[in-house]
Order: sequence, then structure tokens, then C-alpha cells
Amino acid sequence: MSKQLPLDDAQDFSDARRGFIATRTPLVITREDGSVVWSDKDYAWQNDKSAPDSVNPSLWRQAQLNNIHGLFKVKEGIYQVRGFDLANMTLIEGSNGWIVVDPLTAVETAEAALKLANDTLGKRPVTAVLYTHSHIDHFAGAAAVVSQADADSGAVPVVAPAHFTREAVSENVIAGAVMTRRASYMYGMTLPRTATGHVDTGLGKQPGQGTTSLIKPNTVVNRTGQTLTIDGVEFVFQYTPESEAPAEFMFFLPQYAAFCGAEVLSRNFHNIYTLRGAKVRDALKWAGYIDEALVRFGSQTEIVFNSHHWPVFGNDAVRDYIKKQRDIYRYTHDQTLRLASQGLTPNEIAASITLPESLRNNFATRGYYGTLKHNAKAVYQHYFGWYDGNPVNLDPLPPEAEANRYVEAMGGIDAVVEKARNAYTSGDFQWAAQLAHHAVFADASHQDARIMLAQAYEQLGYQAESGPWRDVYLSGANELRNGLQGVDMRESAGALLRSVPLDLFFVAMATNVDPESAAGKVVTVNFRFTDTGDDFTLMLENSVLNHRQGLAAEADATLTLTQELLVRLISGQASLKDLVGKDGVSVEGSFIRLGQLLGSLGLPNFEPFPMTTP
Repeated sequence: MSKQLPLDDAQDFSDARRGFIATRTPLVITREDGSVVWSDKDYAWQNDKSAPDSVNPSLWRQAQLNNIHGLFKVKEGIYQVRGFDLANMTLIEGSNGWIVVDPLTAVETAEAALKLANDTLGKRPVTAVLYTHSHIDHFAGAAAVVSQADADSGAVPVVAPAHFTREAVSENVIAGAVMTRRASYMYGMTLPRTATGHVDTGLGKQPGQGTTSLIKPNTVVNRTGQTLTIDGVEFVFQYTPESEAPAEFMFFLPQYAAFCGAEVLSRNFHNIYTLRGAKVRDALKWAGYIDEALVRFGSQTEIVFNSHHWPVFGNDAVRDYIKKQRDIYRYTHDQTLRLASQGLTPNEIAASITLPESLRNNFATRGYYGTLKHNAKAVYQHYFGWYDGNPVNLDPLPPEAEANRYVEAMGGIDAVVEKARNAYTSGDFQWAAQLAHHAVFADASHQDARIMLAQAYEQLGYQAESGPWRDVYLSGANELRNGLQGVDMRESAGALLRSVPLDLFFVAMATNVDPESAAGKVVTVNFRFTDTGDDFTLMLENSVLNHRQGLAAEADATLTLTQELLVRLISGQASLKDLVGKDGVSVEGSFIRLGQLLGSLGLPNFEPFPMTTP
């Protein structure tokens, strides 16, 4: 890797430090109880050192760039706080105060970022907030900069792309348990911050682990070319749904000749498919939006600043940057389909696709976050789904049954571990991992098999250029060596659940139906919400929970409560008996029938489940 890339090119470091004003030293951000939300001490060991043998030198370079933190002047009137969270907070100077773009992942990190700007540049009120898109690291710190009351009254414009609120919570609610578990691997949440542990996500250091919030927007962007004057500053929006996020926009600031690429643009190859699990993104739309930005704004733009990483300066550099960002997604899309048309399956495409030199040697399109291999598979999935067309893969054996048969065919578990050890010794780490994986799934208590698989995963992690690939491999090894580990996400899940639209909440509820408990039950229950004014009917039949807006005339029971109390009830924080008669909660009709419906629901799973063992 050191021979392939010009790792000593200093331009990115110059751009990343350009406009530096101030930072906090040490940068340690805590909750009220003293628990650490964010600390640069976790990464101080990365400064001014060459890459350790256990870190890919290209990822190391990206990690050092992402280590540069503080308040920066992008241009007179535009500032960014970088390195206080996974994302950047951008501050635009309006006529009367700060226009805050993307208030980070946690209330604590957002508060610290705004305080740094106010302490350094002079205190200003927040006169507007913009959410560029619906991912949690761009909105969950909002309560530090604006109140829901000011948003509800319109005193402070809170601007977001169309369908923002629904999309902001949908990923984290309907598929939240699985996504949370996989995110702990993708971001290395249980790993030490060392040369043999988590180094960087490629997109930034790590997500802030603090208090989350969601201040609902009051102003919607839903078309390209839409113009708003916000606190005296003209914004020209480009609406880019179903690109990097389901709800997203970019914007151009004519008076600054500056373009905000949100997360459609970044300083790496992003994820068409994210390893934490989410709907596959549309690479063709993604590339199309970038080209549209180039046509509409490219000739006028002197600076590009984004939701992550550092800016691009100068029109020539800007146009070259935008073209290559466009082409990494378009090339991956087009070449995946070309290879698929020749009969190659997803794994074969991933093994054979290569980038042209102009994209391969460009740092801003390297696979620090997404990778060419898994993004090509994502394009295949987008068009063709999970089945590769080979009949043997139509109904494969589950992993444990398959492992037992492979181990038997190869002469028993000790023979398989020995074959894995030989592959490892020869440097064939992927084959060593596959062999040892079968051994572990045949007998998870076999310590030699577990250690062999952990060692193979560690070597694959050390070689990875992608921060998430490294974290996934090393998290797997950590689990094999030290047992099941995870991150408790109850608090952040609760903050989002309290904001989720009720129809979506009931969709999530239905995914917790236990078919055995629900078997044979036919129950209809009305839900009346005193805080939102909404009415819903829930119908349990055939072990399926359906819902409709409005009340059923002949329901078995009617439950009156608030959305907050529903969250507590469904999450197991309170029982129905505890709530009835308190806080305006009442039941009309059959308490027993209501209990049958609620008794058919399992609690949401916030506990970690195994991923490297059966």
C-alpha cells in the first residue's frame, strides 16, 4: 500500500488545517454525571507517528487527517467545528446570529462545539438550524442549539428535506435491534482505541456517545432550485432524496460562492450499502445528483464544504473533486452491471472489479468507509436481490448444519483447525477464516478453533484500508476471545421512539409479535392519544398485528393514553396495571382482551446477540 499511493502528499493536511482558529485542549466532553461522551485522548497516540505494523498505512493517513480538530474559518462568514463528533457542525453568520448546519450526534458534543464558536468569535444567538439529511449524527444534538418550543412557534426556522422526521426514525425503529448490534461492530464500539483496536471510521473518529434528541423541523425543502433567505443569507437548495440518505439536500450560497455537499460528497468512497445494515442506496441516482450539482453550481463554486472531513478550495480543485466523486459511484454502478451481464455473481464481481488509475490513486475516492468490493455487491443487490441465480444457493443449509457437514467431510474439527493454521501461516488469511469459521460453528466451545478464527480476523483487520472493515474483523476477534459484548442503546432508542410518527410506531410494534403467544387470538383494540389527538385501531389475527387510522365501532377495548406512556409500556418500563388510573390512562371494555393483545408482544431486544458464533 505504501508503494501504491503517494502517502507523503501534503495537500490534504494543508487543506485540513487551513483556517484553524482554536480548539479545546484536552478535548474531553462529558455528561452531567461525568461519563465521557467524546475524548481526543482516545486518539492522541496517532499524532506525529508513522503507521504501526497493525494499521494499513492508507487508513493511518486518513486517521491522522480526521484527528485534526477545532474551529476553522472556511471563508469569512462560514465556520466549521470539526473533530468534536463524527460529523462537522457548520456555522454560517447570519444578520442576527448563527445558522447552524448539522448539530451533531449528541447534545453534549453540539453544546461544546457551539460554545467554542461563541467563546472564540463572540456569542451569537442561534437564528436557524438546518438538517442536511436524516442520519442521526446530523440531528440528534439539536436540543443543545434550539428548543422544540422555538421550532413549534416558528421563532427559529428548522429546515430539513421532505420526509425528514419519518426517515430519521424509521431505520432506527423498525430494524433498530439488528442495526444497533451490527453498528457496534461497524464502529468498533467495544474495541480499545489502540494500534490493535479501533483507529478511525474513515468518515471521522467515532460517533458521540451522549444524549440524543430530535427537534422536529418546521420548514421543508422538497425541490431542486428552491430558494430561501434565512437570517439574511440566500440558500439555493438541491433536493437529493434516495442518495446517501433517504431524505437529503445540498445547498449553494451565492454570496460566498460556496457549496455544501452534505454527505452526498465526502473525502472517501462512501457506502452504497452500509455494514450496519440499511436499505441499499441507489448508486445511479447518487452519481446523477453529483453531476447535476456540477452543472448547476460547478462554475460558480470556489469552496466545497461537507458534513464530514475538510473543505476543497479553488474552482479547479472543486471541479476535479466533484467529477471524481460522481465517477466513483457511476463507475461502480456501470461496471457491476457489465460484469453481471457476463454471468458473474456478486462474489465474483467483487473479486474482479478494479478502478481506473485516476480514481484508484485519488485519496478522496479511496475505500476508507465504503469499499469497491461491498459497494459492487450492493449495486448487484439493488437490481437483482440476494439470489445469484445458481440453484445451489436457492435454499442453502443454515450455518450450523453446513459447518457440521463440512467438518465431517474434512476429517473432523482438529483436522479443519490444522488446515486453517496452515493457511494462516502461509498468509492466506481469508481461507484460514473460512475454515476456522466452519470449525467454530460446528463446535463453539472448541478453544483452538475460536483462537484460530480470532487470529485470522485480526490479520484481515490489520490489513483493511476501510475503517469499518477493520472494526468488523477486530470486533469479531474480540467476541471470540472475550465473549459476547455489546452497547446498551436503550436511551438513544427511547429518544427516537418518542418522536416517531404513530403509524410507524405500530409497524415496529408488529415486528415484536410472538406467533406462538398470538396463535388463535382475534382481538381488536382502539388506541386514543390525548397528546397528539390521533386515534388508531389495532387488529390481532393470524398472529399478525395490523393497524388503521381511526376507531373501530365494535372494538374489544379502548385504551386512552399518551405517546410517551405507550413508549414506556411497549419498552417494558411500565406495566398496564401500573399506568391505568394514572396520568390520564384509562381502559374501556375488556381489560382481559387488551391484555391478550399486549401479551402477544415480546419486548424490543436491546441485548447483544452472537455474530461470530452460533
